[in-house]
Amino acid sequence: MKKIILGLLIGISIPFAAGYLFVISGGMPVATKGEPLPLEHFIVKRALHAAFKNDLGKQAPFELTGDHVAAAAKIYKNNCGGCHGVSDHENLMAKGMFPPAPQFFQPDKDVKDDPIGEIYWKVKNGIRLTGMPGYVDILNEQELWEVSLFLKNGATIPEEAKK
Repeated sequence: MKKIILGLLIGISIPFAAGYLFVISGGMPVATKGEPLPLEHFIVKRALHAAFKNDLGKQAPFELTGDHVAAAAKIYKNNCGGCHGVSDHENLMAKGMFPPAPQFFQPDKDVKDDPIGEIYWKVKNGIRLTGMPGYVDILNEQELWEVSLFLKNGATIPEEAKK
């Protein structure tokens, strides 16, 4: 019985020891130009989906019209455009990020297919280790919804609001 327990302990400790050696030997990519680790995309997508799954069905408390569009455009420009680009101009800073920040208002780069609850969750909570901050302590509830709706409806936002 003691041999079985010892074998289990050794068997369990080997992967942890190998991981530790991998990290301390410089094998872990930490630069923004480093390649993702094996399974990184798979694990992160599953973890993100699990985090916002309860908010997927959440609906905005108002429609994006009139004053909301103007307010949302200002919020986006002041808080989001630095990484995600403004109007049809790609932000070059995003190329130096890992993963690169999505460039909204570029052809085929919007989030119109994402549920509004998912967009809202990402704006409110941010995404760890991506450079995407959470705005829960920066924007109020109405502003969170305005910018979320602005992103959701990016393809139909009037051109003057995009500018």
